[in-house]
Amino acid sequence: MEDRAALNSIDAADQADSARRAQEAREARETQEAWEAEPPVIREKRELAYEGTILKVYKDYVVANGHPAVWDFIHHDGAAAVVPVLEDGRLLLVRQYRNALDRWTLELPAGKVDAPDEPRRICAFRELTEETGYRVDSPEDLEFLIRINTTVAFLDEEIDIFVARNLKRGEAHPDEDEVITVEAWTVEDLLDLIYRGELKDGKTVSAIAAYACRYGKQK
Repeated sequence: MEDRAALNSIDAADQADSARRAQEAREARETQEAWEAEPPVIREKRELAYEGTILKVYKDYVVANGHPAVWDFIHHDGAAAVVPVLEDGRLLLVRQYRNALDRWTLELPAGKVDAPDEPRRICAFRELTEETGYRVDSPEDLEFLIRINTTVAFLDEEIDIFVARNLKRGEAHPDEDEVITVEAWTVEDLLDLIYRGELKDGKTVSAIAAYACRYGKQK
């Protein structure tokens, strides 16, 4: 009887949790529909303020909640990153100098698309070989993992992240101004780096967490 009562209690809790999530989803949809019907932010004008080699910076003149404002907006054409998996389950990462942080960082191999319409799978296929020297037979061999926006407050950069298995070793050929070393890490050790605040690159943290959730620490 006690076991049955416990099971009934668990079932009731699960049902209540499901009902709560369904209610939250309905409320989120209603809020989104209300915003689409009457947007809280109206962009009146967008001016190009600066054009660099990989991004464009704009001034957006908006009316937000009835109040005029000027917001910064940065456009990026998009990028791709790869989680390369060795036969023993370790992942390949690259250590490279990042001028914006003035230090070396540990990251997944990644790079910007060559053109706005370049498929990111093609970009990922290229960057894997360029930065690590490893390759897969074709872009179709890459497994899509997740898509992320890196800095939603003012930047529209979007990165598609893929998993690469059955790697074949070749020769790396990074860009002339890239200084890169390749390192192999276990998923468990990478998660420890993340929790200790030693691995902080956003795309890499997201990808390692997603990979660990899908495949576990040892795969």
